[in-house]
Amino acid sequence: MRTLAASLAVFGSVAAMGQQSSDTWLNDLTKRITFNGYAQAGWSFNDANGTKSNSYNLKRTLLWAKAKITDRWSFLFMHDFNSVVQEFYTDYRVTKDNALTVRFGQFKHSYTMENPLSPTALELIDVYSQAVLYLAGEGPDPLNGVNYGRDQGLMVFGDLVNNKLHYELALMSGQGINRSDRNNQKDFLAKLEVKPMDGLRLVASGYLGTGNAMGTAAWNPEIKVGDNYTRNRYSAGLEYKTLPYAGSKYKEARPASIRAEWLGGKDGEVGSRGGYVTCCFPVVDALDIVASGETYDRNTSVDGWDQTNLTLGVQYWYYKKCRLQLQYTRCLCGDMLGKDYNWLQAQVQVAF
Repeated sequence: MRTLAASLAVFGSVAAMGQQSSDTWLNDLTKRITFNGYAQAGWSFNDANGTKSNSYNLKRTLLWAKAKITDRWSFLFMHDFNSVVQEFYTDYRVTKDNALTVRFGQFKHSYTMENPLSPTALELIDVYSQAVLYLAGEGPDPLNGVNYGRDQGLMVFGDLVNNKLHYELALMSGQGINRSDRNNQKDFLAKLEVKPMDGLRLVASGYLGTGNAMGTAAWNPEIKVGDNYTRNRYSAGLEYKTLPYAGSKYKEARPASIRAEWLGGKDGEVGSRGGYVTCCFPVVDALDIVASGETYDRNTSVDGWDQTNLTLGVQYWYYKKCRLQLQYTRCLCGDMLGKDYNWLQAQVQVAF
């Protein structure tokens, strides 16, 4: 009996140690992996080209997981269930501080102020200005397809001078997401941010590359499918926020903000340019007023390829990163793009 009791005691002790080890491993795993996601859905009405249309839409349903492998090494995977796999990359912080980090994989590239920002933080329901949509590859670029502002490549970035200076340097494939490069050239991107005072940042970015046309554009007829063409871009802008946004205090800590940027580029021999100014002002409780003016000229050498959008709207934050939005846009079109039209949009955002 004594032998049996001793055996049971030993077995129980080993089992407890095993359970404790398993719990420790599980706790460590849950601490190192975080999940986030959001969805944006709404309704839209417009009378473009004299035809009235309205529809419900589910624009984005994203979920991503970030694994903290070590204190310096991490990995992220992001998928849009309403679209395609968006991002997969690994970061390694080389220095003890944030002066140098290396990123490799598929991710949002550095060109423009707006492109790296999440749609959950941007003020417009249509998210990005026309210039960013086309020049950064966020939207329907006929030459290079829709890439959601992402590409595959290698980037180094960091913060210097007590976080007053931020830099990003990248070497990208230039072909966009989820597809291999179609030429031997790589694209170079650079961004520099200066923060001279709290809330203010001055930003300049540039892009030097060679594209391989996936399609054709009516305003750039010389470039054919399969052609390699020069694809260069530049941008300069500023942003001022009265205080940092705090998601946990979505009613008490919403900043007033203004962001403005001027962009330009050249695809082959055709130049394009545009810019935007977007403002957001807290009014009462969790209600904001949003106003924006933006313009883009697809071909600066030929009249009629320009469009200007003027937007006025409201948004209400009903819980942390969750909001309701309503916006009206007057679209003023150049002769080559048709008649001026009205655009009314509503959207609900759920994020965690």
